[in-house]
Amino acid sequence: MIGQIVIWQVKEQKPFGYIVTNGKESALLHESQCEGELQVGDDVTVFLYHDHDGRMRATMKRPLITTTSYGWVDVVDVVPNLGVFVHIGIEKDILLSLDDLPSIPTLWPEKGDQLYCSLQVDKRGRLLAKLADEEAMKQISVPAPASAFNTNVRGRIYRLIKAGSFLITDVGYIGFIHESQRRREPRLGELVEGRVIAVKEDGTINVSLLPRKQESLQTDAETIYNYLESRGGAMPYSDKSDPEDIQARFHMSKAAFKRALGRLMKENKVYQQDGWTYIKGRDEK
Repeated sequence: MIGQIVIWQVKEQKPFGYIVTNGKESALLHESQCEGELQVGDDVTVFLYHDHDGRMRATMKRPLITTTSYGWVDVVDVVPNLGVFVHIGIEKDILLSLDDLPSIPTLWPEKGDQLYCSLQVDKRGRLLAKLADEEAMKQISVPAPASAFNTNVRGRIYRLIKAGSFLITDVGYIGFIHESQRRREPRLGELVEGRVIAVKEDGTINVSLLPRKQESLQTDAETIYNYLESRGGAMPYSDKSDPEDIQARFHMSKAAFKRALGRLMKENKVYQQDGWTYIKGRDEK
């Protein structure tokens, strides 16, 4: 019964609400959870859940998800070593256990992210949120047309694997972001924007979070120049630096770094000397 919408009968009126029952079990329907005045004997449609003390409660407010239905819910709190809480449209927020979250805490959803979930009752009788599986995501998806190629898309990350991230776009395309097509790994539930780099026969898409080459060049040049300014106009990096060092500091490949540095040099904004890069005109040697 917990986590479901049921039709129960008003058994008794209390000063603070009503007792509703199915003949075998009873629950308190607090007056704050009612929609209008009720009479003993009325049939009422309620959602059943447990309060913070583990007692069965009823509400006439419609939840966004149940044990038999999925929906998008907002993450409202993150509790280390426990999980994240999602708002399902009733007074009590529901836990998505850390057992269902990425093993790396930085990939957990943050407050404001959204997850596609249903509800489940665990072995201890607790009502928990449950992430949608691949089949549930397919049911709300639509195939992408060939014309989607090279268009910009926006979507939510719903699954993480070692090789990359799965997302579903605003219009319902299921997409995959390979680890080579991002500068950092997005969080579960994060809203990301990218571009379609492939439309597959089954209507799914491959997405890149990397900017187009020209956009990337401008962005990378700004990143390097801003870093230079933050260090007073000098940095111990040049086109001879190790690729690993460049990736760790600037989150870009050495090839991208060299292109961006070349642009800055062509624009006469920077120069290199002895493995360092300097802003032009600042204590130039």
